Amino acid sequence: MNKRLPLLFHHVMYNLRGGFLVRPLAIALGLGCVGALFSSLEEMFPAISNWVPKSIFPSHADPQVAQVILGAIGGSIMTVVSIVFAILLMTLTLASMQFSPRIILGFARDGVTQWTLGVFLGTFSYCMAALPAARSLPHPFAPVATVLGAMLLAVACVGWLLFFIHHISQAISVNQIVDKIATETEVVIDDLMPWPHKLTRISVDERVDDLKWELAISNDISGYIRFIDVKRLAALAKSYQVKIQVLRRVGHFVPETVPFVKVSRAERVPPDRAEEIRAAFDFGPSRTLQQDVEFGILQIVDIALKAISPAVNDPSTAISCVDQLSRILIRVASREAPESRIYDPPGVLRLYVPWITFDRLLDSALEQIRMYAKTDVAVSLRMLRALGDISATTEDPEIRQVLVERADRIAAGCAERLGEHEMREIRQRLTTLHDVSVGHASGLPG
Repeated sequence: MNKRLPLLFHHVMYNLRGGFLVRPLAIALGLGCVGALFSSLEEMFPAISNWVPKSIFPSHADPQVAQVILGAIGGSIMTVVSIVFAILLMTLTLASMQFSPRIILGFARDGVTQWTLGVFLGTFSYCMAALPAARSLPHPFAPVATVLGAMLLAVACVGWLLFFIHHISQAISVNQIVDKIATETEVVIDDLMPWPHKLTRISVDERVDDLKWELAISNDISGYIRFIDVKRLAALAKSYQVKIQVLRRVGHFVPETVPFVKVSRAERVPPDRAEEIRAAFDFGPSRTLQQDVEFGILQIVDIALKAISPAVNDPSTAISCVDQLSRILIRVASREAPESRIYDPPGVLRLYVPWITFDRLLDSALEQIRMYAKTDVAVSLRMLRALGDISATTEDPEIRQVLVERADRIAAGCAERLGEHEMREIRQRLTTLHDVSVGHASGLPG
């Protein structure tokens, strides 16, 4: 179990940032403990109550007043919590129907929403935890300072509610949604690909498919690969003196009993060691942005496809999505791809992990939009401009060649549906992209 602690810690920390359970529950329990502790300290040290001005709390000796105030705040807060939940559920429903069901995960990871639920539930917990301290028997006691804390929390909740409504009104804007997805995707890129892109590559002669694989490890549950602990897998391969090949990359679905890992020496990997290898993978019912750059791209693509559908016909939203996709692709093109082959010691292959390539990410970002935007000049032009922006930021001739091929494909698709007048500007932009790529390739300024 201790060998799974790094992956378990990563899983817990990711869930702490996302979802309506961990963070709101932690805040609610924390404020509840503060209420119980504060009321107990006030009872042990009655001098604390003297710091509360009588103008704010005239009766320092009547516990019924404290009970009424704490009960009223707790009851009203729970009413407000139900309103907050109603607003949140309505927002999630509208966003899911109008944009894409995939973006619900982004709303669940929203820090403001999590803190809103936590603060309101925490205020209720604070009042309920402090309420038993206000009693008439065996001797009257009114936790004045604790009640003042509850009143301050109630005032803070009023201000926080206004801020939450303002935040939600902005959060459902499509530009805000797409920008947030792009920002989160860039964080994944920075974490997964921290090094700048290098033009010189070391050729690798050893082919993974030519190696002898004796053992196939199957999955014991069905789910998407959400995270691969590469360091742990490499350490296990070195410890067992074997080679490990991962068959599915992050974001792929692996059904139960389907092999997803191959090992070179079967006799060195008994069932307990196979379980350790399997434990280096995090599976779940849905894709996440832990290591899956493509998932962030697909969320934006879903919004763009729904926007350019005949039922919606909103090309402006699709154009905004293309702009954000170009931002992500520029970041990917500027970074060195994750290392698929892990050697330890140098020259001895220990682990092969497949990662998604730039051209595959480019297809995921623009191919479906290209197919549905053949009759939309504005969206097609914006895709060509996006390809030109990416080409202008990279010195890699292979990436530029891929960009030119995709641009030719966009222009060819538009030529099937558009007339000569509409195609004129598309051909002009395509020619510009070709000239930039040729200029870079020949060493001339682009």
